[in-house]
Amino acid sequence: MKISKEVKTGIVAVVTIAIVIYGFNFLSGKDILRPHSYIYCVYEKADGLIDASPVLVNGIKVGSVHKTNLIKYGNGYRVLATLIMTEKINIPKKSYAKLVSLDLLGSKAVSIVFSNSKEYIKNNDTLLADYEDDLKTAVDKRIAPLQKKAENLISSIDSVMQVVQEVLNANVRQSLTASFESIKATLKNLQHASSGLDTLMTTQSSKVSLILTKVQSLASNLEKNNEKITNILNNFSNISDSLAKSNIKTTIDHANLAITQANTLLEGINNGKGTLGKFVKNDSVYNNLNRASNDLDLLLADLREHPKRYVSISVFGKKDKTKPKK
Repeated sequence: MKISKEVKTGIVAVVTIAIVIYGFNFLSGKDILRPHSYIYCVYEKADGLIDASPVLVNGIKVGSVHKTNLIKYGNGYRVLATLIMTEKINIPKKSYAKLVSLDLLGSKAVSIVFSNSKEYIKNNDTLLADYEDDLKTAVDKRIAPLQKKAENLISSIDSVMQVVQEVLNANVRQSLTASFESIKATLKNLQHASSGLDTLMTTQSSKVSLILTKVQSLASNLEKNNEKITNILNNFSNISDSLAKSNIKTTIDHANLAITQANTLLEGINNGKGTLGKFVKNDSVYNNLNRASNDLDLLLADLREHPKRYVSISVFGKKDKTKPKK
């Protein structure tokens, strides 16, 4: 059977239209020849997410973004992304549709992160939204600490340069030169001292050897008399223990009491209290004793000159009638 040109032209036109429709849907992320389902996700912003952006599970494309459009949300707007799933995937409930970067140019994709739920979503369900830092944000987070360190380093360099400028002025350079000269002179003096010490050690080596010999002999004697030294130390220890055990505090308290009483007695004597105080402070007692001593001297002198006046010895009982001299 011969096909007319009109029929051929119609077939070609239908095929062309079908190819165009399929290509349009394919480019928009919808494969009309494969079974599919729809999932929705609401983002605060979707920079870089366009129609036909891939939907990934573990890095494998399982669908694409069918379309994105703005929806009213409170006082502002959100981005509603419609995801068309071309693969039969069981997605648990409470899973996340994470917005991730595909390349350095800022292209976005939706990566589905599964939850631990045992229940699965159905067609036209909504997933939770999540975000991955884009390249700019990640770079900013990494560069911000480096920037802060660089600023601190620049400030430190500025401070160092100011110090260097102050150090390199004429007065400071002159002071540094004088300091280096002083250090040079000090090192020269140390060198002379070292030479003198070497000479002294060379000339006095015999005396040093003798001193070391005596020190060694002394150490030997100490070692030989170690037992005696130990006994002496033990005796000192015993004496110390005996003193520690003796009631020294009571003895000291008694001595303090005796000293206090003696001070009180001396204070009373100085104040003329008591017999001793009156004797020390009162002149009348001294005068009476002096007068009594003079009278006793006169009595003894008269007794020596005229003993018969006081002692009468007579065979016949005769008495001396001589009157004593005044």
